[in-house]
Amino acid sequence: MKALRFDVDAKCGEARAGVLTTRRGQIETPVFMPVGTAGTVKGIRFEELESADLDAKIILGNTYHLWLRPGVDVIRAAGGLHRFIGWDRALLTDSGGFQVWSLGALRKISEEGTEFRSHVDGSLRFLSPEVSMEVQAALGSDIVMVFDECAPGQTAHDETERSMNLTARWAKRSKDAFERLQTAGADTGHVQTKDLSGRQALFGIIQGAGHLDLRRISLEQTVNIGFDGYAIGGLSVGEEKSLMFEVIADVAPRMPKDAPRYLMGVGTPEDLVEAVARGIDMFDCVLPTRNGRTGQAFTSRGKLNIKNAQWANDSRPLDEACRCSVCQRHTRAYLRHLYMSGEMLASILLTHHNLAFFLDTMRGVRQSIRSGDFPKFRREFTERLDANGE
Repeated sequence: MKALRFDVDAKCGEARAGVLTTRRGQIETPVFMPVGTAGTVKGIRFEELESADLDAKIILGNTYHLWLRPGVDVIRAAGGLHRFIGWDRALLTDSGGFQVWSLGALRKISEEGTEFRSHVDGSLRFLSPEVSMEVQAALGSDIVMVFDECAPGQTAHDETERSMNLTARWAKRSKDAFERLQTAGADTGHVQTKDLSGRQALFGIIQGAGHLDLRRISLEQTVNIGFDGYAIGGLSVGEEKSLMFEVIADVAPRMPKDAPRYLMGVGTPEDLVEAVARGIDMFDCVLPTRNGRTGQAFTSRGKLNIKNAQWANDSRPLDEACRCSVCQRHTRAYLRHLYMSGEMLASILLTHHNLAFFLDTMRGVRQSIRSGDFPKFRREFTERLDANGE
């Protein structure tokens, strides 16, 4: 039996709408997944994420951060990450590869894995495909990511090729270790289901920076190993948007049609809509929560900086087209007052609205694909953002 099931029930060009069934329930796609790096989606309670306002079906956790703090032993003793944090819906965990890459000169990469100094206490640590799989089994996430090396979009061809081949070797080691751990019952999140195996699902990651020839090779290498889903990594890390979309447009339609396609770490609402148009099913990004904490709201008419003095007496909601509870109750003037006063409620309310906007955008995307109106939705969505009439 499979660990997950993916059914595409509508297409509009390359855009796909479907249902991803995990051991913890169904997720309609295309889907945006809020990021809960350290076991929390910053600035919002799980009750709000589960509310009708947001209704997030899946969130992310991160192997690197949770491994360093509070540590695997604490989470395993609690019965896995779901029980530790009090979240019963689906969880995806990133392998830690990107976080280790982002340490730059503080890490040393070898065939075996990556040695680095912990940002928490400075201790010397070693993360490898096998360690990443062990940690993710202890976390008990429903979707596990292979351990990879991230080569940014502008990396030279030779260096990218070396990195891509290392990622392929690590992907094979990740799968081998994953299978051993599943057989040994190391998965703390195992759930009995009627139609699925109850095991964790494992996604492979396609790398290759901005080089289309290497992206295609990486795709072939990854598909040959065989995974439950496939991700595109190494984008939205400083390259031009045009290069990102060029890579997605070339790679996504070549990815297996019967498996979910996940674009890692992307992006703005317009990025999501454009990537859906090129065949992507799953997204995650810290922007709605991070920007909410710094006073920026995403709206149907573009970004709004609540710190600006022009909102001091503005009685309108953040977004007059938004039906979230924040927009139904609070004015820009009040939100600006909270933010300028240093009140934590400002970050909480802006985060709630931003997540509502991202999740509602994806609901609109799904509905438009199913009704055959996605080109119209895409055009009107983009035109409103470009008009930026604030």
